[in-house]
Amino acid sequence: MAKKNPPLRIIPLGGLDGIGKNMTAIECGPDMVLIDAGLMFPDDSQPGIDLVLPDYTYVLENEDKLRGIVVTHGHEDHTGALPYLLQDLNNKVPIFSSKLTLGFIEGKLAEFRIKTPKFREVHDGSHVNLGNISIDFFSMTHSIPGALGVYIKSPQGTVMHTGDFKLDQTPIDGVTPNYAAITKFAKQGIDLLMSDSTNANRPGFTPSEAAVGPTLNEVIKNAKGRVFVASFSSHIHRLQQICDAAKKCGRKIVVTGRSMLTNTRVARELGYLNIDEKDILDAYELNGIPDDQIVVMCTGSQGEPLSALSRMANGEHKTLSIHSGDTVIISATPVPGNEKAVQQVINSLAKLGCTVVDKSTRLVHVSGHGSQEELKLMLAMAKPSYFMPVHGEAVHLRAHANLARQMGMRDDHIFVVDNGDTLEMRGGEVKIGPQVESGIVYVDGLRIGDTDPIVLRDRQKLANDGMVTVVAIVSMKRKRIDAIEFSSRGVSFTIDDEFSSDASASIMKAIDKGSFDYTSNGTGALRKAVRDSLSNFIWNRTRTRPMIIPVVMEV
Repeated sequence: MAKKNPPLRIIPLGGLDGIGKNMTAIECGPDMVLIDAGLMFPDDSQPGIDLVLPDYTYVLENEDKLRGIVVTHGHEDHTGALPYLLQDLNNKVPIFSSKLTLGFIEGKLAEFRIKTPKFREVHDGSHVNLGNISIDFFSMTHSIPGALGVYIKSPQGTVMHTGDFKLDQTPIDGVTPNYAAITKFAKQGIDLLMSDSTNANRPGFTPSEAAVGPTLNEVIKNAKGRVFVASFSSHIHRLQQICDAAKKCGRKIVVTGRSMLTNTRVARELGYLNIDEKDILDAYELNGIPDDQIVVMCTGSQGEPLSALSRMANGEHKTLSIHSGDTVIISATPVPGNEKAVQQVINSLAKLGCTVVDKSTRLVHVSGHGSQEELKLMLAMAKPSYFMPVHGEAVHLRAHANLARQMGMRDDHIFVVDNGDTLEMRGGEVKIGPQVESGIVYVDGLRIGDTDPIVLRDRQKLANDGMVTVVAIVSMKRKRIDAIEFSSRGVSFTIDDEFSSDASASIMKAIDKGSFDYTSNGTGALRKAVRDSLSNFIWNRTRTRPMIIPVVMEV
């Protein structure tokens, strides 16, 4: 009977081509649930782009099936696409997550003026039915409180999604992974396991978050001047340890950076971050307080040019500045692609004469993702029939698949797939299904989704080689080019009389060789000939290829 009924479909729309924009649709017949809706930050190949979203066209096309959105935790790569998705959906879909995650999402939606979303708070042990899909939530340990894994039951089989996790035995808030729930679900049967692959190529175990506290305490205690600590604003466990170390060393805490101010406020209001009001100072209240009594918590651990740390390093922050004798702790790992930006900030800080401490010199950061031994333990506890690594670049997914092989799983029960590929489950058996539309959507200022790849290519070309504009003044009566003028921006050569004379001669020679229709309809061919001949001339003379913008003016 199960073979005739609609299958359970697992449809990854993002998260399998890098660390970010996580989004997976789980669909069974008339019902669909979305797990996470994240974004990714652009890299150097995407100039001018603000954010990268997963293409969720499939979700919009099947909106009538969508029963709920489950968010595993509050990081941007799992929540950042929500404002855009909710604006595109016609109906208010309930969002299920932990108290802190919903608090962060509420703040994010308020920025977009999205009011009264349907929030449904869940926690370890919660159970919800969404059509013929039921979900059990269980606690996991990550670099943010309120992280959850999900166990999904449907008429066609079961799926466990770990969310992002590490198996931390001494978490800061005391909430360990719910091993009892994982083993209970394993006894009930896990047909497919979807597991975090971020550190799948890192051997051993990831150190506990608690290992960072003593180092932070020691660095802050021995610092002569002020201490600036840059970390992710959502890393509440880390912020708690920074606050505890500051208090122990008799220092007051200053918070700066928009997201840091927002997230610390939300976390304190919801009881996830414990700091006495008397220990927090406003950045405007620092006059007269000795430098050795201040710790500043700020954004900028990824070298973002507009972050608080970058502004302070460049002397552009409106209230705070960093100077010789201060200590800066970068308590994070650069996200792939951000290494150069972080190094630039470190160099700027070094020039100011301050001490920079990062994970290369001291244990001021540990990952929030499990390493190989933890991933193997998860596989051993869950005992899945089939396995699909998620959350990672291609190298991470394949490394995780290899761990499953080492654990004795058969090759044909391991699925390393791309965004848009689907798995279909019938009666607990999993097979590859048909592909769905997927891809990426660019957010460029207020424009969403219609940034053509050609535009990005043009931006890269402009950034690399600059631009030359050539204006050809054409006499339609005499059927010839009367004059050619050049102008440039961002090129490495000078457009002087000699260049103009030689380039004009090269263009005229190319025009004389061809036959052109000197009417309004024929200017397209003329423009192409002018562009091609100038491009070849510049390449032969300078070995550069700037963007050529040809203009044909009729007289």
